[in-house]
Amino acid sequence: MTTPNDLKHVTRYWQDDEAAKLTDGLDRLTYRSNKLGEDQRVTNTGGGNTSSKIEETDPLTGEVTEVLWVKGSGGDLRTSKRANFAALEMSKLNQLKTVYANMPNNGIKTPAEDEMVALYKHCTYNLNPRASSIDTPLHAFVPHKFVDHTHPNSLISIAASANGPAVMKEVFGDDLFWLPWMRPGFELGLALEEGCKEHPNAKGAIMGQHGLINWADDDTECYDLSLDLINKAAEYIEARDKGDDTFGGAKYESLSEEKRNDVLIKLLPWLRGKVSTHKRMIGTVQADDKILRFVNSNDASRLADLGTSCPDHFLRTKIKPLFVDWDPASGDIDSLKAMIESAIEQYVKDYTAYYENCKHDNSPAMRQPNPTVVLIPGIGMVAWGKNKSESRVTAEFYNCAVEVMRGAEAIGGYIALPQQEAFDIEYWLLEEAKLQRMPPDKPLAGHICVVVGGGSGIGRATAHRLMPEDAHVVAADLAIEGAEETAKEITDQYGVGIGVAGTGLSGCGPAIGLPIDMTDRAKCKAMLDQVVLAYGGIDDVIITAGLFAAPDDNGVVPDILYKKSYEVNVVGPTFLSEEAGKVFAEQDMDGSIVITTSVNAVVAKPGSIAYDTSKAASNHLIRELAVTFAPNVRVNGVAPATVIEGSKMFPRERVMASLSKYSIPFEQSDDDATLLHKLGRFYASRNLLDAVISPKDQAEAIYQMLGPAFKKTTGSIIHVDGGLKDAFLR
Repeated sequence: MTTPNDLKHVTRYWQDDEAAKLTDGLDRLTYRSNKLGEDQRVTNTGGGNTSSKIEETDPLTGEVTEVLWVKGSGGDLRTSKRANFAALEMSKLNQLKTVYANMPNNGIKTPAEDEMVALYKHCTYNLNPRASSIDTPLHAFVPHKFVDHTHPNSLISIAASANGPAVMKEVFGDDLFWLPWMRPGFELGLALEEGCKEHPNAKGAIMGQHGLINWADDDTECYDLSLDLINKAAEYIEARDKGDDTFGGAKYESLSEEKRNDVLIKLLPWLRGKVSTHKRMIGTVQADDKILRFVNSNDASRLADLGTSCPDHFLRTKIKPLFVDWDPASGDIDSLKAMIESAIEQYVKDYTAYYENCKHDNSPAMRQPNPTVVLIPGIGMVAWGKNKSESRVTAEFYNCAVEVMRGAEAIGGYIALPQQEAFDIEYWLLEEAKLQRMPPDKPLAGHICVVVGGGSGIGRATAHRLMPEDAHVVAADLAIEGAEETAKEITDQYGVGIGVAGTGLSGCGPAIGLPIDMTDRAKCKAMLDQVVLAYGGIDDVIITAGLFAAPDDNGVVPDILYKKSYEVNVVGPTFLSEEAGKVFAEQDMDGSIVITTSVNAVVAKPGSIAYDTSKAASNHLIRELAVTFAPNVRVNGVAPATVIEGSKMFPRERVMASLSKYSIPFEQSDDDATLLHKLGRFYASRNLLDAVISPKDQAEAIYQMLGPAFKKTTGSIIHVDGGLKDAFLR
């Protein structure tokens, strides 16, 4: 076996001293799984599974029983914890073979085979709640204690090669045996068991157009065997790599990063609208050297049309990607759009024909037929999913598919899974049942929400309020540190998601922080351009940033601050809304703008003329924008009373000045929280509900404005002020 120092194409993350400290069998399985998943060259996100057969004590009888601990349904090797593993008694799993044999009309892809999945629950050890994977029989019926099933690109290249069995024999001799393609399930487990009997000295098997499975009776040995097999396959492929002639050599040249981004900024919102006809989609751009080599190549069109092979791949990427044979040297974006539009129309027809030709009497209804992977020479790949995490996974999987095609083409030619077999995976009733069990979409699922002023106060509260509704949040602020802090808080709480893909900013998670100066139109556009590159478009713009220009000691607002008040409170929202409007128009999808104004817009009082009049102008701006952007984009406003908590407009000096102004007693030694509480209670005493108005109150109103509750409302302004009678409109 290859030593760790000889591994060139995988990394041995296993540390013997760490593993030695783990005496619990499940802890060691978790450790092994994490170390395998840590290397993308071993398996893709969510792909593959691992198992250990461990002697446990039956909680009722006290007798020792052999238990299969195996990665459960929906888990990911890299991130798996103990709770991600199902536990099944081997004695009961073996009894299932008799149950299955006695079923009438059993066999591959029969209802009888599918019915076995429900019986796994009856094998559960110690009430373990984790649902079992469809691959459970693959692990159960291999007569060895430790089993690794992975999806390495190098092995799938052999599995998807026209002469895979011969290549396997050349590379591995008798260490592996070949299993022709079979849909994962009980029959595949039985076939593996039979293969182990026929090849008692084999260390594993290649499952045609699927992946690798290998075993040992020592967990460290099993881990090292996985790496050794993957490394050998990769070495064999690299020795036959075609270099500059890979994929038939280059047909096109890549655009520079600057030119590529310019094309993407103009293209992505439009493209998003085209692929979101059934559901809002989020994009991930991949433009690294490997994907560019593929999309620029002579063979890209042919290989893309063949479709993907490994089931893990096409469940995300669909049966095949959309390849657009555009010449990037032309730089003609209008022609690119025309080509994409025509190609999508044909793609939908092809997908519909694929469904109609392959469907069974009991097949689920056809799912959305738009492509989830779009390949463009000179540009790269744009992958789409219902959220950022899913689009990154889609991109990751097609990255894997490209590497599989590269390897297979180098050793004999790539072959894809037959369409009927692909369909029977994609529309498998068990897969459909899994989809039906998923919770329904939340109101802002698939939305890309830009919160300007997101670094503090109402903006930060709004960003946090939108995330539980499955929104993607861009916190934009003049103070970039605050915006980035908001994004970090969200990411720390909700996670970055799964999927390892995306070039530059497009590799982000569900929230990012960006700088903006609303008073500069060019900077408004620059910020929105970054949002487009990160997520593919924009759905909602929320403006909470504002400026209160305090008067000087004589009660006068200096001219420069008076002008600044209008620039921030009126001109800035105008610039930003107009620039966002261009993105909305390209997408041709419903959108929404919510602008935070103030009850001061309708209450005249001394000392705040610049603020009050600019907010009055902002109120009318909302109405003007509503007229301008109808019918696709709704524009509304939220008018708070004084919100002190978290507001940058209430530094300590202003709070003390206000307390003095209203003759509210305080001490110079009072801390900030005490001073804010006193002023907040004073403002609360002026409204009918005696309520302190908080950022969360405004955030809730903003969320409601964005959501379905107000889908037929535009040009309106809601007061969230506790009932400030002076602000009653008349």
